[in-house]
Amino acid sequence: MSTAPLGRTGPVTGPLASPLTRRTLLAGATAVVASSVAGGTAHAAGTAGQVPSLWREFRRTPFTHPQIPYVGRAGAARIRRLPVVADVRAFGAVADGVTDCAPAINRAIAAAARAGGGTVTIPPGTFRIDGLILLGHDHVVLRGAGSGRTTLYATKNLTELIGPYGSRYGGTKSAWSWAGGLIWLAPQARWDSLTAAIRAQAWPFEGWTGNKRDEWAQLTPVEPARQGDRTVTVTDPSRLSPGRLVLLRVADDTAHTLLQHMSGGGPGPAAYSWEDKTKLLSYVPYEWPVRVTAVRGRRVTLERPLPLDLRPEWNPQFTTHVRELTGSGVEGLTLDVMETPQSPHLLDKGYNGVVLQCAYDCWVDDVTVRNVDNGFGLVAASACTLRRTRVGGRGEHHPYFCREGSHDNLIEDFTIEQRTVPAPADTQLHGINVEGLSSYNVWSRGELEMGTFDSHRGLPFANVRTDITVNNNGRHGGDANAGPLFGARFTHWNVRVTNGRAGLMRLDGLAPHSATVGLNTVTDFDQIDVPDFTGDLNSRLELYGTWDAVRPRNLYEAQRDLDVRGAPSTTGRAADGG
Repeated sequence: MSTAPLGRTGPVTGPLASPLTRRTLLAGATAVVASSVAGGTAHAAGTAGQVPSLWREFRRTPFTHPQIPYVGRAGAARIRRLPVVADVRAFGAVADGVTDCAPAINRAIAAAARAGGGTVTIPPGTFRIDGLILLGHDHVVLRGAGSGRTTLYATKNLTELIGPYGSRYGGTKSAWSWAGGLIWLAPQARWDSLTAAIRAQAWPFEGWTGNKRDEWAQLTPVEPARQGDRTVTVTDPSRLSPGRLVLLRVADDTAHTLLQHMSGGGPGPAAYSWEDKTKLLSYVPYEWPVRVTAVRGRRVTLERPLPLDLRPEWNPQFTTHVRELTGSGVEGLTLDVMETPQSPHLLDKGYNGVVLQCAYDCWVDDVTVRNVDNGFGLVAASACTLRRTRVGGRGEHHPYFCREGSHDNLIEDFTIEQRTVPAPADTQLHGINVEGLSSYNVWSRGELEMGTFDSHRGLPFANVRTDITVNNNGRHGGDANAGPLFGARFTHWNVRVTNGRAGLMRLDGLAPHSATVGLNTVTDFDQIDVPDFTGDLNSRLELYGTWDAVRPRNLYEAQRDLDVRGAPSTTGRAADGG
């Protein structure tokens, strides 16, 4: 994880029922800021910047702020340098562009696993792979010589290698449109069960509790607690120990008060029609993996603060789960896929990049993927880091996707390149996607030369996008029966939209209990959304009409540098300017 160190208007609150009326009022409220600069856009690089009131509020209550989530612990604990235990050339890999090196690379990975972990190196050159690469054991790292020096040239797709993959919700869609990778990080046993189900056409759930969501057992009930608590009381601590990864399972009730809570509560979520959102209802219980750090009697301390309140009616409990993959990564290479025409929307064949699934505390660093259907994926993955990643080539469906209950991940220093060929008419481009109750994920220091901030329904909540430049020309997706685009505590902080399109950038008219801070002036055109919830969304807008004026510039980095007890560290105080 990066260790680089890391703004004046008052808040605009109380959005009205009509998005048009709300935005008319907000435009007037922010006119002083916007009119002070040419074209309504201020760039404050090299100046003291402006500290919004939201940041000062957040510093006082970092774990329970109503609009901004605490994401200072997102990502892997650290990117480790493991000793080299294998070189792929010793197992038959040849950089001649002709030999299929996938078997050799997988043999080298298996040898590292048998040795108890370590790094598998791939030297400079181009290595053809006619199969997929699987990292299925803990503490194994696949490392090239750098994304500009080591290339894996892939010639086949996942439909050829595993078989057709239909949607568990029916229809003719290909699930390879949102799942699986030609470099796939997943526990071996989980990967075996997934692919066996796909080959049997018994389309699986993909998360922490197995293909039918029944591979778990209760460890202990958890007593009521509040969002932001790190220590909870359990009924029976006998099966808990420091370092153990547990699954917090929280179920909904018949009144759907858990889903309302994820949406910030209040009249709007209470009036929403939840019962007919069958896809959304299939995502609960909410499952959140977390490590135990201490057990003292019945008091259990967790690695991260609770993402939600825990109420008796939601039956909170710690449970077992499928075995996780931990401590593994992919570094320093380019996955260059044989160029083929992009498939029609939702019919992807599976020319996919790198996917982390049922992975915890894993990483991808300095990796480029080209000519893929889907770039980098997080599927039921948590506490992972994607750093210095890039998607390029002929264009893709999902450059980045984050789904199936993925939480606490960090995607930083990322780039989506402009496509090299025109998009076929029957395809669709998304961008940095999040869906399926995924929460507390961060996208930081990125550049989207194409795409959008794709919230893909399924009630994702408490996610942050910060310090990003975007040519906002993508479109979001998501079935209507997957429910709302946004839950509560979404935050867009220091975002520059180069083409001025508002869609999914400005949250005050769309997302409940959320914040938009430091966004240049944008206008609705092309795909225009209306809020899923009625009434006052309780969202906030500050420093609208500016970019790079807000201080701190990067919300994740500023949160990371706060003292975990809520008081800022020295670095945090310097960043505030106060």
